[in-house]
Amino acid sequence: MSTPVKIACGIEYDGQGFYGFQTQRQEPTIQACLEKAFSTVANEAVEIVCAGRTDTGVSARGQVIHFETSALRSARSWVLGANTALPAGIAVLWARAVPVDFHARFSATGRRYRYSIINRWVRPALGRANLTWVKKPLDEKRMHAAVQALIGEHDFSAFRAAGCQSRTPVREVTHASVSREGNRVHIDISANAFLHHMIRNIAGTLIPIGTGEKPVVWLRALLEGRDRRVSGITAPPNGLVFEAVDYPAHFGLPKETPDFEHDAGELLRGDACPQDLEPCGSGANTTGSSAMGSLQSDRPDTHD
Repeated sequence: MSTPVKIACGIEYDGQGFYGFQTQRQEPTIQACLEKAFSTVANEAVEIVCAGRTDTGVSARGQVIHFETSALRSARSWVLGANTALPAGIAVLWARAVPVDFHARFSATGRRYRYSIINRWVRPALGRANLTWVKKPLDEKRMHAAVQALIGEHDFSAFRAAGCQSRTPVREVTHASVSREGNRVHIDISANAFLHHMIRNIAGTLIPIGTGEKPVVWLRALLEGRDRRVSGITAPPNGLVFEAVDYPAHFGLPKETPDFEHDAGELLRGDACPQDLEPCGSGANTTGSSAMGSLQSDRPDTHD
């Protein structure tokens, strides 16, 4: 039996045609497709954990997952083998062996989302899966001024879905901006974690501010009021993209997708993890997984 190794992978996917990330009765889901593909490469059952679950129709450019396996494969084999078994709407971008204490969800220090709007009077035909259409003129400067109220640590109950299962509505937003590129308006938000539908509810609140139907101060008033019932609508999933996840540097995960992978074909092993936690396999000690499990109830949930 080979020494178990923990593998982290970067994933991108088009959310159209999938019932969200998490495995459920309705199929297909991103998780189910990934587990089937990686299990095929590993020749054993593989269960994956993601950095942040996304809903039906939501896409990802920088999702990160991890799994444990006794299979020895090169990074190139994990990437190309899984992609061969995946539907066209999902792609594995990179694979790395990581220390036993790495966890795709709980090791993350921040997550970034972008909500993109096409702002013109004619509906889009191209790229509509990753754009929400707003035909009324939007003032992105008003929207940008309004969204600054979100920066910092706040109770985000006003932008939390009724079915959100997180234990606390408190989140810390580190960046929030609204910008325009031609007829595209982008809402960019970074935070330590997100509540269910948090970004879409914020977008649904910013849009009437952008059209002038609501004042700039409306978003701040809603945030302080903590009442979801009086906030803006939940904007469509089209346009929402999970852009990236941030991790401590010592895990050595790629910041960007490599355009060309010069892989010598070396196997990713779990039996050479140094004490300084440089990127490598999980080692023979597998107690890190159970220890991490004991921490799950004490860490914030993350969702779109």
